[in-house]
Amino acid sequence: MLHGIDVSSYQSTFDTDGLAFIFIKATEGRSYINPKQTSQASRARKAGCVVGFYHFLWPGNIAAQASYFVEKCASQKHDLLAVDWETTGSGTRASNAEKDRFIREVKKLRPTHRVMLYCNRNFWLNYDTTSYAGDGLWIADYVTAGKPRIKAKWRIHQYTDSPLDKDVANFSSKSALQAWADPSRAAATADEEAADVVEAAEDGEGRD
Repeated sequence: MLHGIDVSSYQSTFDTDGLAFIFIKATEGRSYINPKQTSQASRARKAGCVVGFYHFLWPGNIAAQASYFVEKCASQKHDLLAVDWETTGSGTRASNAEKDRFIREVKKLRPTHRVMLYCNRNFWLNYDTTSYAGDGLWIADYVTAGKPRIKAKWRIHQYTDSPLDKDVANFSSKSALQAWADPSRAAATADEEAADVVEAAEDGEGRD
């Protein structure tokens, strides 16, 4: 289990000791850009952390929000991307269909990135109807780290917001997380594993 945090513009500074990954709020709706995201990402990269960026989703204008996110976030190749699906400051929320479309739009615009869904346990159990989380579910449930109260497979668990948002990732090592963050690298690994299986089968046939 790897440890990480997620931050927004409220965190002017943060401690990176012992962290393997850091998610940074990049955008919200079609009008907000985190003014600190570039410096926050630089701090995370200098510490050797895997970096992710997230967009706070509002209902409506989904394609425009997806474009706004990928154009305005300070991401680099193979950084993780995520949509934050929760209740807005106005008490509204994007629909399940809008959440799904946003993820698909971002995946289309940034095919070399993993695109994840962040939501809390209430949204996952009571508002989600498709179980679509893109490349992985990032679930918020404030219980013991690594033990969110859901049956679905998850990649990241946000287990507390005190004194800041803390997370764990379900990976054996940072190198495993880095490999997963690169879809082309993961595909190549899968191809190599498949080739090894075929080669082993052929070798077995030759010995019989």
